[in-house]
Amino acid sequence: MSEPSPEAMDRVARAALDEVKRGMRLGLGTGRAAEAFIRRLGERVRDGLDVTCVVTSIRSEKLARELGIPVVTLDELFELDIAFDGADEVAPNLDLTKGLGGALLRERVVAHAAARFVVLVTPEKRVAKLGTRAPIPIEVVPFAKTPVHHALTHLGGRPTLRQKDQTVALTDNGNVLLDTHFDPIDDPRTLDGKIRAIPGVVDTGIFLSMADCVLIGAEDDVERLVRA
Repeated sequence: MSEPSPEAMDRVARAALDEVKRGMRLGLGTGRAAEAFIRRLGERVRDGLDVTCVVTSIRSEKLARELGIPVVTLDELFELDIAFDGADEVAPNLDLTKGLGGALLRERVVAHAAARFVVLVTPEKRVAKLGTRAPIPIEVVPFAKTPVHHALTHLGGRPTLRQKDQTVALTDNGNVLLDTHFDPIDDPRTLDGKIRAIPGVVDTGIFLSMADCVLIGAEDDVERLVRA
């Protein structure tokens, strides 16, 4: 997979800041695009912007707090104005795959809590069909990882248990991730339903009908796509 340029990432992060107004309640995602946005938001907060944020991972929380961004939990603030996050793939209808950053479940919860969900990507993330350029991360309780692995194989998937530093990677929820390659997916809603029906599956990286707006940072501008 090609890597986005830092310049394009920063460009789309700056464009996303135009969506933020004083007093807003924001959701902050996880991954490179989200972190680029958090860094730019931190600059605005230092300049006096008043916002309150909920984050989707320990990693993003650490960065936000280092930058002086006010962070609370969903127990304190369960309705948000906008959630900002990246994506691994964006289909023409703005369906997404997410989760290579490992925070898919919390990202879904925060996006659902927000009145608007704004996605920040660079052009290589655009695909004709989901599953084209990235595996589908599937969060699974550790007890069930082997039976879920077999069930995903029966669905035509090619799952791999995610590892980090030569050990099994765990999400912030204490679960494992099965990064599962499929052929480009013709019917993501049906596949998502079949995966969710497997006992032990907590969440999938298939995000359907959730993005309200996708900002795509290109070479010299930012393209804005809005869900019909």
